[in-house]
Amino acid sequence: MTVRVLRADGRAAAPWKNGGGLTREVAAAPDGAGTADFAWRVSLADVAREGPFSRFEGVDRVITLVDGPGMVLTVDGSAHTVAERYAPFAFPGDADTDCRLLGGPLVDFNVMTRRGRAGARVEILRGRVALPAPAGATLLVVVLEGSALLEAAATALGRFDVLDTTGVAALVTLTGAAGTL
Repeated sequence: MTVRVLRADGRAAAPWKNGGGLTREVAAAPDGAGTADFAWRVSLADVAREGPFSRFEGVDRVITLVDGPGMVLTVDGSAHTVAERYAPFAFPGDADTDCRLLGGPLVDFNVMTRRGRAGARVEILRGRVALPAPAGATLLVVVLEGSALLEAAATALGRFDVLDTTGVAALVTLTGAAGTL
């Protein structure tokens, strides 16, 4: 059973797999995994221009708009508008996916899981929330807006900070919105 706080300060930006933008990895498993061998990966991405998304064979993705006017994702020829903040959108990472911006740059929250190795459920939460952590499962709370307080440890979390727990329940008070998985 573990509880870690992963601070946003100092999180390194890295170019996308296809070179079209920047990503900041929040957490991944196993520790030290790269884009080719992760079981799951959570990141925040700065999207400044339109174009194709990187393909990730055998990977499922959930993308959530955090800041900006949104985008239209064309996934295997079908257009999907992603313009509502904090509304997760799931799609296969190995689909042909193209992005058209709806008026300017944006930031998105991205969760990727490798089929057959991991799964994720993305929820957006607000208020005072008791978060169970099933045995052996990892629970991440990413503060997308405002702040949060991990009550048992009296630990404050700022925007884009992360609470990472494995097998431990947590009582968290959110003053904004957080994505959990």
